[in-house]
Amino acid sequence: MARPVWSGALTFGLVSLPVQMFTATDSHTVHFHQLQRGTSDRVRNKRVNERTGDEVPLDEIVKGYDAGDEYVLIEPGELEDIAPGRSQAVEITGFVDLEQVEPVFFDKTYYLGPKGKEYAKIYALLEKALAEAGKAGIATFVMRNRQYLVAVKAEGGLLTLHTLHWADEIRDPRKEIGALPQDTEVTGRELKMAEQLIDTLSMDWNPEDFHDTFQEQVTKLIEAKRGGESVEKAEPPAKSTNVVDLMEALRASVDQAKSPKDGGEEKATASGAPVSRIKDAADKHRSGRGAKAGGKAKAGGEPTKESSLDSLTKAELYRRATEAGVPGRSSMTREELVKALGGKRGRRKAQAS
Repeated sequence: MARPVWSGALTFGLVSLPVQMFTATDSHTVHFHQLQRGTSDRVRNKRVNERTGDEVPLDEIVKGYDAGDEYVLIEPGELEDIAPGRSQAVEITGFVDLEQVEPVFFDKTYYLGPKGKEYAKIYALLEKALAEAGKAGIATFVMRNRQYLVAVKAEGGLLTLHTLHWADEIRDPRKEIGALPQDTEVTGRELKMAEQLIDTLSMDWNPEDFHDTFQEQVTKLIEAKRGGESVEKAEPPAKSTNVVDLMEALRASVDQAKSPKDGGEEKATASGAPVSRIKDAADKHRSGRGAKAGGKAKAGGEPTKESSLDSLTKAELYRRATEAGVPGRSSMTREELVKALGGKRGRRKAQAS
């Protein structure tokens, strides 16, 4: 059982529920140490007096606020003395509809559990009441010398606590982003085609279908370097869509997304398939225009020497592997896809003869 990061009382009205708070999420980031190049020597951060260069023990460090002409020194204990809610209470001041809290306000999620079996009924009552009402309790509390605005809600049979950003912490996008479109004209045909693309790529939200492929590549890089091998570099980012070709790109994307050969298969992969399907459509769109202009592609879509498997992007290779039914394609590297497709094509020719 995990250790609680905070414990106190959750109160609403005259009801008080002792609870414990547990971290709801974890990080799978690969962590590195800092080393001096050419050595195995660790590089560590130290608290150093910038005037003397001497290292300063932690118990000799105080907080200082720069007031311009001088520093105002604050001892750690002084912050604890003025902390609001020192009674360790999360006091719900009111309940709001969940859809009223915009996503930008949510910060971090915690699980709440009753502090003992004797509080199970009060806990279950609040959880069921919040679930039935579809509301969240808004409260404030103090943890580690910091006050938090939070939303308490029912989620999957338990109570969760979500820390929220304060209103003055939310930046105004109109001030932060200077290139937001204003009074930009969009034709009805373009809007209808974009809505059709969104509808075609709509899916049920299943977080298990997605995983952090970058961290997997970091792990592969570490293992490859341990074995003295090289790792394939990632593909360059996709080029921006030309406004002139916008309708054609949208139409090609819709046609590709509707393809029964790779629609369901790619949705089942864990790497975020819809994005690759749009990219495949753009590749297909570009290659189609090239074939019309230069006439270099053979009938039936088979690549010529100029457009061999080696010249295709990984997304295009994956699309062909999906059409060919190559097993294990979702975890293959680009080289493995080329090799598998080459063997698949050879087997088809042998079967045809």
